[in-house]
Amino acid sequence: MTTVLASSAVCLPDGPRAGWLATEEGLIVEHGTGSPPRGAIDLGGRVVAPGFIDLQCNGLGSVDFATAVPAEWRGARIALARHGVTSYCPTFVSAPLDAYPGMLETVAQARAGSGPDESSVLGVHLEGPFLGRAPRAHDPALVRVTDLDWLRDLLAQRPRLVRLVTLAPEADPGLAATRWLASSGVVVALGHTTASYDDALAAADAGATAVTHLFNGMAPWHHRDPGVAGAALVDDRLTPTLIADLVHVHAAGLRIAFASSRVAIVSDAVAVVGQRVEREGAARLPDGTLAGSTTLLDGALANLVAAGIPWPRAIEAMTTVPAQLLGCTDRGLLDDGRRADVVVVDPDTFAVERIWIRGHEVEWAHR
Repeated sequence: MTTVLASSAVCLPDGPRAGWLATEEGLIVEHGTGSPPRGAIDLGGRVVAPGFIDLQCNGLGSVDFATAVPAEWRGARIALARHGVTSYCPTFVSAPLDAYPGMLETVAQARAGSGPDESSVLGVHLEGPFLGRAPRAHDPALVRVTDLDWLRDLLAQRPRLVRLVTLAPEADPGLAATRWLASSGVVVALGHTTASYDDALAAADAGATAVTHLFNGMAPWHHRDPGVAGAALVDDRLTPTLIADLVHVHAAGLRIAFASSRVAIVSDAVAVVGQRVEREGAARLPDGTLAGSTTLLDGALANLVAAGIPWPRAIEAMTTVPAQLLGCTDRGLLDDGRRADVVVVDPDTFAVERIWIRGHEVEWAHR
């Protein structure tokens, strides 16, 4: 069955404009401008965008992906979809090395059992344990230098499941793990680090292509010592990710990042369990340390627009940019041959109103 969506603000590959797109069997099969084919769903002035892609999501609500059981995974995937997140990377923070095989097994099982109303797992993001001198909410006792033999064994057990690894240059002697991961098709992000600007450039030379949650978990930018943050803002090889809950980064910081670089927005969402408490859209430990966010990507979109970021750029940062960073050529754009993952957004409030995943409309909306 063919479904045609039409609006005066469709995010087509060459920019938003009045247009339409046709989907069939889970894919976008045709798109165009002007009058749509007969029978189109007229969405008026609603913004029609690709499905949101979250590269860093540790959990949400009471569900922590590190300990979740199958029913909790399904509930979390449904909740993410209802917030416009059609694809995501479940993220695991620093843990004992012997805990990771079990966590990856759980992800593999969860991905195999996903349904049509659920956000799909792109692959795992390992945020640690190979971090540096800025662990922040990570347990310092679990942070360690890279173990290349362990990485090789883990990835061999679950081929193509780990898609993104955040590590610190100072925890990777000779940048051997960075080189190996990059050569194996895994995206390497620099994070939780006090590495210098030159160290960051050396890591980019070795294959790093991202910086995890820009401005957070790294030395502050200084005009004489720009550090990893400075490298992320000026080196085109590095795509910084950014948390847009207006707690982790001030609105002015968001504008600086968007003015200087090509940014991918992440939620860094966490479950509010154990010692974590929710406060103003973020999670904190009892001592006040930020431990992640509770704002998902739909909320981030509204925050970005309120901060003065043009909405086409904000949407690109949570669709096209993350897809390209991971090398996903099947999503992230409303183009022929791509997955029919579509989000419809109110042009005034930027709240998500309708969602299609692989051409199937999610049975829920903010309506």
